Amino acid sequence: MKLGLERSRAILERAGNPERGLTGALVAGTNGKGSTCAMLAAILRAAGHRVGTMPSPHLSSYTERIQVDGAPISEAEFAAALDWLRPRLEGITAELGPPTEFEILTTVAITYLARHCDRLAIEVGLGGRLDATNVLDLGVAVITNVALDHMQYLGDTVEKIATEKAGIIKLGNTVVTGATGPALDVIRTAAASRSARLWTLGGEISSKSRWASWRGSRLDVSGPGFDHRDLVIPLLGSFQSANAALAVAAAAALGVDAEEPVRQGLSQARSPGRLELVAERPALLLDGGHNPAALSQLAADVRRLAGDHRVGLVFGMMSDKDIKGALTELRRLQPARVVFTAAESPRAEPAEKLAAAWGGGAEVVVPAARAVEAALAAAGPEDLVLVSGSLYVVGEVRPRFVTAARR
Repeated sequence: MKLGLERSRAILERAGNPERGLTGALVAGTNGKGSTCAMLAAILRAAGHRVGTMPSPHLSSYTERIQVDGAPISEAEFAAALDWLRPRLEGITAELGPPTEFEILTTVAITYLARHCDRLAIEVGLGGRLDATNVLDLGVAVITNVALDHMQYLGDTVEKIATEKAGIIKLGNTVVTGATGPALDVIRTAAASRSARLWTLGGEISSKSRWASWRGSRLDVSGPGFDHRDLVIPLLGSFQSANAALAVAAAAALGVDAEEPVRQGLSQARSPGRLELVAERPALLLDGGHNPAALSQLAADVRRLAGDHRVGLVFGMMSDKDIKGALTELRRLQPARVVFTAAESPRAEPAEKLAAAWGGGAEVVVPAARAVEAALAAAGPEDLVLVSGSLYVVGEVRPRFVTAARR
């Protein structure tokens, strides 16, 4: 990892600056980026646009990181795009150092999406100011929320992290944010300094959501030039209503504020690996939440969904995360059974260490797929099993259950 934009700009210049003139939204934030992008993209598609996205990380195939209208780039197209770029990378290493994988991926994605799409909904990789995606000025900047995460790169206070995320705001942008408190103060100052129009959730954007349990939620949302009532949000989790409100506002900022595309888009939106139900009896939920703020909301929602039934937990996390804080939040689940596991990644925290930090009464099972099998085998038909802690863990187990559900 090398934070900075010099290499990305140099590569894009050699590629003919395909980023110029692109329109859409660049989405930063601590949590909710992927879901907000998914809902915004669905609304824009319902309005007739061809929409490019860059989900990060991928769940099953690397090609998922470049998508047009929800369909990943083919392996052949990805290889061709990379082959086209390869000679244009010559000289970058000598001048600025070797480009990172993400810098190369971002250039490949922008070059490909610029040829195939008329709108983009792009998720920032890390932070904002120095992330490779910040070479884009799409007209709309979305900052979902700000909490403590990636502190070794972004800073050890909410204000410092907010400063990094506010770095995506460009001159004259419309900024849409769900941030609150000191983080909002930072974003407000940054927007003013760049003559950007600011819409805040709870300020210019008014929303009211209603919990619908396993059917998701319903949302009323209004703001400058738009007013929508009783929108259906099929994505599970109380947190998705705020993401949906931001997506609706971002769509309006991009000129899509009519009732039908907003309603249709939200009803069709999917966000794989985000409180996703992939099996029933027992219910199996997958969620890539990996910081205390996300896991706090997740624990409350899963406990609410489970009601009086038992919850089984399968958990694996990357070693550079706030493991102590995450486990503290997960205790709110009051899980009847806890199985710790680890993704097949050198960054993964060993399952034995997670179990030791939990403090007893937990199992250790690897790989992740076998851990899920053990949790399901011990659950009753009315129980619920949650797999969480990392999208890498979710990505390892998801294909098996999604494929089985389609049979």
